[in-house]
Amino acid sequence: MEPKPKGAGKPRQKKQNQSRNPKDQNNPHPHQNKCKPNAKPEDEAENSPAGRCAGDRRRDQSGSESPHVSTAGVGSNREDGAGPPDRQSSERKNSAAAKQQNKEPSFLRAGGTESESSTATRPASSKQRNQQRKQNNTKRGKPTRPADSDSCSLNEGEEQEKSKKKKKKKKKKSKPAAEEEKLDGSGVSAAEKMQSPQKRTRTPQTQAPNTGSPGNKNQRKGGGWRRVFEDYMNLRDVSAGLKRGELIQGPLRINPKKYQEAFVPSPDGSADIFLDGIVARNRALNGDVVVVKLLPPEFWKVGNGEDREQTPAGRAPAGPGGSGNPCSPDVIVEAHYSGDETGELIRKVQSVSLQDKAPASSADKSVQKTATVVYIVEEKHSRAASGFIKFLPDKHFAMFSPVDHRVPRVNVPLTDCPADFPSRPADYANTLFICRITHWPYDNTFAEGRLMKSLGQAGEIEPETEAILTEYDVDFSEFEEAALACLPQNLPWSIPPEELAKRRDLRKECIFTIDPATARDLDDALSCRQLSDGNFEVGVHIADVSYFVEEGTALDSVASRRATSVYLVQKVIPMLPRLLCEELCSLNPQTDRLTFSVIWTLSPEGKILSEWFGRSVIRSCIKLSYDHAQSMIQSPDKHFSSEELPPCSPDHPVQLIQESVLHLHSLAQHLRSQRFQGGALRLDQMKLAFSLDSDSGMPQGCYVYQYRDSNKLVEEFMLLANMAVAHHIYSKFPALALLRRHPPPQSRMVEVLQELCDQMGLNIHLESAGALHRSLNETVGNDRYSLARKEVLTHLCSRPMQMAVYFCAGVLQDEKLFRHYALNVPLYTHFTSPIRRYPDILVHRLLAASLKCGPRLSLSDEEVHKLASHCNDKKTASKRVQEMSAELFFSVFVRECGPLDSEAMVMGMLDKSFDVLVLQYGVQKRIYCNAIDGLQSFNFRKVGKRPEMTLTWTNPGQDAITQEISLFSLLHVQLRSDGVPLKYSAVLKRPDQP
Repeated sequence: MEPKPKGAGKPRQKKQNQSRNPKDQNNPHPHQNKCKPNAKPEDEAENSPAGRCAGDRRRDQSGSESPHVSTAGVGSNREDGAGPPDRQSSERKNSAAAKQQNKEPSFLRAGGTESESSTATRPASSKQRNQQRKQNNTKRGKPTRPADSDSCSLNEGEEQEKSKKKKKKKKKKSKPAAEEEKLDGSGVSAAEKMQSPQKRTRTPQTQAPNTGSPGNKNQRKGGGWRRVFEDYMNLRDVSAGLKRGELIQGPLRINPKKYQEAFVPSPDGSADIFLDGIVARNRALNGDVVVVKLLPPEFWKVGNGEDREQTPAGRAPAGPGGSGNPCSPDVIVEAHYSGDETGELIRKVQSVSLQDKAPASSADKSVQKTATVVYIVEEKHSRAASGFIKFLPDKHFAMFSPVDHRVPRVNVPLTDCPADFPSRPADYANTLFICRITHWPYDNTFAEGRLMKSLGQAGEIEPETEAILTEYDVDFSEFEEAALACLPQNLPWSIPPEELAKRRDLRKECIFTIDPATARDLDDALSCRQLSDGNFEVGVHIADVSYFVEEGTALDSVASRRATSVYLVQKVIPMLPRLLCEELCSLNPQTDRLTFSVIWTLSPEGKILSEWFGRSVIRSCIKLSYDHAQSMIQSPDKHFSSEELPPCSPDHPVQLIQESVLHLHSLAQHLRSQRFQGGALRLDQMKLAFSLDSDSGMPQGCYVYQYRDSNKLVEEFMLLANMAVAHHIYSKFPALALLRRHPPPQSRMVEVLQELCDQMGLNIHLESAGALHRSLNETVGNDRYSLARKEVLTHLCSRPMQMAVYFCAGVLQDEKLFRHYALNVPLYTHFTSPIRRYPDILVHRLLAASLKCGPRLSLSDEEVHKLASHCNDKKTASKRVQEMSAELFFSVFVRECGPLDSEAMVMGMLDKSFDVLVLQYGVQKRIYCNAIDGLQSFNFRKVGKRPEMTLTWTNPGQDAITQEISLFSLLHVQLRSDGVPLKYSAVLKRPDQP
């Protein structure tokens, strides 16, 4: 969906009042986001957890207060530098020339912040400005890059800018507006064209009354307002620019720790394109699909690598795992989204694209292209945020400060606030609200919006959970009546005789489920019996959800919008009504259920001899948990009594079930061995699980989830079924098949990681998935240090990985791009979880059509492609939600049960900080040297490419204690609550401290 072009004119650094383009006057909020039914995707086949830390929406855990949340000064702005009103008014009165603002956007100037530059006098004429610009460039030598994130000193450009201001003793008089500039036919001066590489359009403007908004400080004397943001290009010019290669389209990612920094993937696979500041982002929010225009090379960001993390980092999200279903059988390897503290250490993971990145050139590692947003293709961000409200005296609105610093502050009507808020604002200082952005004027760094709901006290589990769900647009409302009307009405429901006659009857077979003990949505079952010739008949039986969810119905519409179930720590937000999820579709024991089955004949070594697909009916004989199956595997000679297991069908004795489990385990081991010998990869990362109090729901304990043989057993047969169905539907419907591909890792990051491993003396090979898997398992030993190092290496190796994505085979022409990198197979899809994933329902429909037991899919390849893209978005958001749910519970656990002591291993280093993986809990935290108590000094250096740091500890009355730190150093840390909701820190313990 293409958004309409918005606004007109060119960006200015100061804010304006809320004037609008005349073409928007009929719609006072042209950008208003309609409340779509929220939806989200859950965990899925190839994800592996990446540790756990404070999330992107949570409070800044750097140890310093984020400037976003600061509300000091009614007019304080993060980006345009507009200070408090008294300061602003005095600056305006300094001279008449101060009315005229420098037309060059601040993000183009070398050095100096917008706050420093916004009040500087500029020459009145184009000629004078050009001369002054030449002089400035001569003084500077060349544009300077922004100061390093860890540096406390001003950069060179800032010092020069301040020095210039001090030397100026006279202000130049401005010329009358009519004589100020000579404009060409486009209405844009030559100076403007020279100063800004962005396209400008000239559009008539109307003046809006001054609202007094704290973000609206751009009013000129005598009327008129200046723009903060650039006008968007029109769609025709955008399309032409993309075709010519002059513009670049991609998803926008804003750094959660430094909201001024944003990135768009580079199409050539080189370093991500850098967008400096909110003006460069041009009102786009995190996740939006945008079109950017590159700035000239002289404005590109040049770095020598000294100010970057000393790990194969890059800038990107990746974060803690935390699947609500910790035993998802499809889990393999994949990059991860997160906004945690180590997000700066992790390379950008791209969302869906129809072409993979080309190999990156090594020559551009030290140069980062910069750009500005010229068009928003799709507003992926929900435009909703949780945060706090601040009372502004003498104003008819309040200021909403989002918890997520990447979202702008928002002016909201006082009428939306609680009735007693103006008189008792302190009562709401810790109250969490939900706000939705309705409009972001081009003349204001603050957006406009409405308060939707008061959630409750910040830091409490339920208000914070609702905030997470709302921000990520997860629909947790009750199902609408039209959808419920599609369900069977005559309960208890039984399978119609005519439907039974169409299916293969497997009700007498020994079929059982293996799931987490608390699972209610049982969508897969297994069977195994030995044949007379020594081979085995193995079946994978999947709930036939497509029988109940017919294409084109209201229920189908809701399921496609939600796209996935969302697994939180304490509950599940289902994709389908619970009548289907937990009853009619769930393969509950000793109940007749409709299924889709894949049945193979396998040799004892796991070789496939025959294969059958079809609709069936089964009756599960028992619901085993992973613990039950694991006990059977670990104790093959033990005779389990009926009391040790859940209720079992009398037709299938416990010994028969145990025998089937052991046969499946043996076959799974062969299948797994063959997969890894064939070049597959698995990166198992630590995943945190919780035990909750049954009454309060508060976390009582947490532990790292153990991935065992019983999990691997289920995983192997789910993978086998998914691959078999992928080949079948692609052979029958090559234009409509919904498949899943996993692009190879980003080559530039692989090179950096390989170089790091070589420097550290690690024999890690990254040329292929299989080589990486083999080297990871061969490099490490079984001692405590080696196992810890393997965990860190697994995290580092997951960072270059891209996200696996759904796609329509008919839209992607090159079959080489169909491959799944981690599995190392040509075709893959999702078939085994239709209760919780909508793509699986589509695959079931395609399979039924191919077998002539269901109608042909009525969708075109473009419609399937759009559904695939939507499911990718929902899956990514859902995964982030469940990660944040785990982060929330762990933060509460530290607050209630901390402090917590643990070993940690260094996994990344900066010159003034380092990142650690807390081994007992699998969380990643950053430790800032300046904040370490008892530390006398620290010294960062590099030996070759290897980063090292010496910490010197005070030791009164004795010689100071020194501690050497490098990558993979084992340390002792303590996790402590900071006294702020959802904020905790990792504190480095002294080496002489027990």
